Amino acid sequence: MTRLLSASLVAGLAAAALTVASAPHALAQTSPAKVDPGTYKVEPSHTQIEFSVLHMGFTNFYGRFTDASGTLVLSPKTPYASKLDVSIPVNTVSTTSDKLNDELKSPAWFDAKAFPQIVFHSTRVVLAGKGAAKVIGDLTLHGVTKPVTLDVHFVGAGINPLDKAYTVGFRATGEISRSAFGVKTYVPMIGDAVQITLSGAFEKQS
Repeated sequence: MTRLLSASLVAGLAAAALTVASAPHALAQTSPAKVDPGTYKVEPSHTQIEFSVLHMGFTNFYGRFTDASGTLVLSPKTPYASKLDVSIPVNTVSTTSDKLNDELKSPAWFDAKAFPQIVFHSTRVVLAGKGAAKVIGDLTLHGVTKPVTLDVHFVGAGINPLDKAYTVGFRATGEISRSAFGVKTYVPMIGDAVQITLSGAFEKQS
C-alpha cells in the first residue's frame, strides 16, 4: 500500500511538473500574422538591453541597461509601416562590479550626466523571413547619432495572465562601433565592437 501511494505521489508530481513546464508555451501564440495591430508601450519590468565587448582578448564581458521606455506601432499586415522608438536611461548601466558601474557612468565612458539617454528611432523595416525583420534606425549614444541595423525576431504574443495586458515580445540583436560614438576609452585593449541584445516586451495601448 505504501509503495502504491509513493508511486501515485511520484506520478502526480511528474504530471504537475510537466503541466508547469508546458504552460508558458500555451500562453503565447507564435504566428506573427495573428498579432494584434496597434500602438504598444514598452513594459520596462521585462525589457532588458544587454551589451558585450571583448575584454583584453580573453573574455566577452557583459553589461545591462534597464528601465527602458518607448512605443511600438505594430502593423502585422504591412510590417514596413511598423515603427519603434526606445529610450534607455544611461544611469541604469550595471555589470558584475559596482566600481565599474560608476566608471561607466563617468565622462570617460558613457557620461551619464551629460548624455542621460540612449535613444533608438526606427526609420525603415525590411522583412527577413517568417517572424524576422531588419529594423533600420538612428541610434543616439554619447551625443552622437548614427544609423544602426537591428536583426529582430518575433517571440510571441498573447494575454499576460498576471496583469491581463495583451503583450508582444521580440528579440533584437545588432553591433556597433563604440568609438564611432565617441566612446574610445581603452580601445583596442577593450574591444571597439559592441554586441547588443534587446529582449523587449510591449503592452498594447490601443
